[in-house]
Amino acid sequence: MSIFKYGQKEIDYLKLKDKKLGAAIDRIGIIQREITPDPFTALVSSVVSQQISNKAAETVWKRLCMLIGDITPEGNGPEGVNIGCIDPKSISQVCLSEIKACGMSERKASYIKGVADAAILGIIDFKNLHTLKDDEIITQLSSLHGVGVWTAEMLLIFSLNRLNVLSFKDLAICRGMVNLYGLKELPKDKFERYRKRYSPYGSVASLYLWALSV
Repeated sequence: MSIFKYGQKEIDYLKLKDKKLGAAIDRIGIIQREITPDPFTALVSSVVSQQISNKAAETVWKRLCMLIGDITPEGNGPEGVNIGCIDPKSISQVCLSEIKACGMSERKASYIKGVADAAILGIIDFKNLHTLKDDEIITQLSSLHGVGVWTAEMLLIFSLNRLNVLSFKDLAICRGMVNLYGLKELPKDKFERYRKRYSPYGSVASLYLWALSV
């Protein structure tokens, strides 16, 4: 199992920059969040998970993996599903109706086919995605149907282990920030001030803001 990597350097920096966040970090301790190192797999998984519960997403994901023959008893995903090696060609070889039958809408199934086509045609070079800057990755991925800026930002964190992502589009992050600082509202300009304060370790701050959102 791969875990988002951060350590004492990032923690010390955030504690120095923000006393309230620092106190929360001390209280919560190290947060271990699993990541999916293969960005193509991570993106397809994100599309599957859109607007459904975690439990439903696990069921649909398992069915999709079984459909394309990518499932092993020792898989690192839910119920033995291997979430590390979904292959674009495998997805291209099954029809839209078969993907839909896994438990998703036709539109969502078409998004998944579109992501696979983008990989096969080289529109998105997933193998070399890690060589690009964060904003370049967001621009490329969000050009795909069904992939928005938030989805691309989450891929930066939970696949590519990028350290400086803080998403204004993530409601839980914003809620965590409101809770942490006792705010009544969080306009974009105030959010940006916190983003600059956390930089270059916004992703690490995100982990703690998520924890503070409940």
